[in-house]
Amino acid sequence: MTNEGNHSQEPNLGAVFDQHIKHEFQDHDVDATMETMTKEPYVHHVPMMTGGKGYAGVYNFYKNYFIGKMPDDTKLVHISRTVGKDQVVDELILSFTHDREIDFILPGVPPTGRYVELPHVVIMNFRDGKIAHEHIYWDQASLLVQIGLLDPKLLPVMGQEQAKRLLELSHQADNTNRTK
Repeated sequence: MTNEGNHSQEPNLGAVFDQHIKHEFQDHDVDATMETMTKEPYVHHVPMMTGGKGYAGVYNFYKNYFIGKMPDDTKLVHISRTVGKDQVVDELILSFTHDREIDFILPGVPPTGRYVELPHVVIMNFRDGKIAHEHIYWDQASLLVQIGLLDPKLLPVMGQEQAKRLLELSHQADNTNRTK
């Protein structure tokens, strides 16, 4: 007797993650984004403690503060991905021109017109093939340097140099790994 027909296929968590991000940043579709999530998810942006808890809280956050609220030139550059049994961790760089108020990341800060490149780590936990929660990390001090609210000469903080160095190192590592 074979086991082939009896086991269910594991969901591709990376594909679910990618679909979720596509609905957020390309489609700007709150309902489609929520379809990738469990019935009671939460989203937590660690530096600013923004996000939502439970279906209604996450939906409200996405609809009123996140999806479709980012600057038009927003881009995500993927650096790395680690996929586990029930979790996906992405390292990426979020870039945008601060041409509008962005309540989830810079609440109450009027647009500065400055360009931002900000490394992020996104940890998505899954239950039954759907996103149960997201923990999202970035360096708030770097963001404040880049929009001109912190002076890097007065504090031990970096601005866009963080993202540029991360890209440079990851490209070097990719080229080294390919030549072996």
